[in-house]
Amino acid sequence: MEKWPLGVFAGIDAGMGVKLEVARELGVPTIQLHAPQRATRTKENAELFLARLRELDIRITVVFAGFEGESYADIPTVARTVGLVPPASRSARLEEVKEISDFARLLGVDAVGLHIGCVPHDEADPLFSGTVAVTRLLCDHCRSNGQNLHLETGQEPADVLLRFLGEVGRDNLFVNFDPANMILYGCGEPIEALRKIGRYVRSVHCKDAKWAARPGEEWGTEVPLGEGDVGMENYLRTLDELGYTGPLTIEREIPREPSRQKEEIGRGIRLLNELKAKIEGVEVRVQIFSAPRGRGG
Repeated sequence: MEKWPLGVFAGIDAGMGVKLEVARELGVPTIQLHAPQRATRTKENAELFLARLRELDIRITVVFAGFEGESYADIPTVARTVGLVPPASRSARLEEVKEISDFARLLGVDAVGLHIGCVPHDEADPLFSGTVAVTRLLCDHCRSNGQNLHLETGQEPADVLLRFLGEVGRDNLFVNFDPANMILYGCGEPIEALRKIGRYVRSVHCKDAKWAARPGEEWGTEVPLGEGDVGMENYLRTLDELGYTGPLTIEREIPREPSRQKEEIGRGIRLLNELKAKIEGVEVRVQIFSAPRGRGG
């Protein structure tokens, strides 16, 4: 597989992400798939969807879970409603993401992703231990399906996430790194965070954002790729230094209007292609320059 194949975050039904037709028109070879609604997650639909993907020559790299009742209205609401941290919905959501893992197996996908929720910074908080326990159960189910579990970054600082990953202690638990989320949630400078948790990164989002006036208290602002504070060239160079060669998946949370998605995400694809060529060009020049010295010159 080529280094850094481009991709987009896509959905089948009313879920998040671009429509499959937009992914086809953008010409990307990979997608991350927002898990479809429960009624859609059937063996027959999986076979039909796979046939469609083969026609389009598109491969799914991660299937992402999302849950009814989640709200991203503001940061405190995220803490109350998102992922597997809230205890009232934890058991039901665990069963649903297990079902999503089973559906991903039907699709031949070896990675399931989700926002685990706002992991408490204090390990003595009962929510911390409860989330560790449910994550272990989910990792074990994913393992039975031959899958890794990818936790998306952003809702906790890198150091908290590192402690959490270590406490869970499962070797199929990894990270989907989203640099913009670090800015949106005010949880830390994204490149510094990437360097800290780089050994766990198995998938990434290419998304951009601007810092809020009061980071961590109010939302930052998501913006088109290349127009925010992430620094996309530095982001790709850091991924390169860490040895990451997997897909670069553009996630852009805008209305599902095909013309707008195609135009804006298309600009992001052009930017990533330019940066890929620039970075790979630097590598080639270094190799050419250093070769005579390697022969004793």
